[in-house]
Amino acid sequence: MTKTAAVGTKRAVKKAAKRNPLAPERIAAILDVLAKTYPGVVCALNHRNGWELTVATILSAQCTDVRVNLVTPALFKAFPTPKAMASASLPELEELIRTTGFFRNKAKSIKGAAQAVVDEFGGEVPRTMEEILRLPGVARKTGNVVLGSWYGIAVGVVVDTHVMRLSQRLELTKETAPEKIERDLMKIIPQDRWINFSHELIHHGRQVCVARKPRCADCTLEKLCYSRDKTWSSHPS
Repeated sequence: MTKTAAVGTKRAVKKAAKRNPLAPERIAAILDVLAKTYPGVVCALNHRNGWELTVATILSAQCTDVRVNLVTPALFKAFPTPKAMASASLPELEELIRTTGFFRNKAKSIKGAAQAVVDEFGGEVPRTMEEILRLPGVARKTGNVVLGSWYGIAVGVVVDTHVMRLSQRLELTKETAPEKIERDLMKIIPQDRWINFSHELIHHGRQVCVARKPRCADCTLEKLCYSRDKTWSSHPS
């Protein structure tokens, strides 16, 4: 593409963004920028198998991934399999995960999930959303994380706090409930991009488009963004 053509394309995308945030060319441009900004992006939760990712995702509720990654090595060393975790006492689990917050409820969830995996699924985390939602403590977000990041199965879009905030800032949705945001994103994002799209937005939300003071001057999506809370803008007023 020539320089002139590239400039023309950018102008067209800007106009589309102003008139229709969901214009296909704008969505395509956003996806292209994210893919180039975060090549080879992966889930930030450390794990070696589907079970470890399930537990880590349950623990990540109201907690940072950094904190979860500090806690899980000792947890999985003490109880390395679903069978071992199902046999653990709640006080043992609570002590190991205490710093993740809400540790009593989380201990019940991971112990219950371990028991269900052993009793109902032969020790393996199930590969369908319908089945994985039968595990205690597992909601749709966790199901999407595990199915997408471990099994490579795209059944939906992970909507955490970062994806929620950035999707709203980029005007990809007007909804506020995670389930409704996910439905909106599934309509406009190609299915083969669902898994990486979530990872990319999560990384972008942590590193650049932070909640209180987004680093708009450093943002690769800035030209495509018309959010009202921008801290810097290249768009004419």
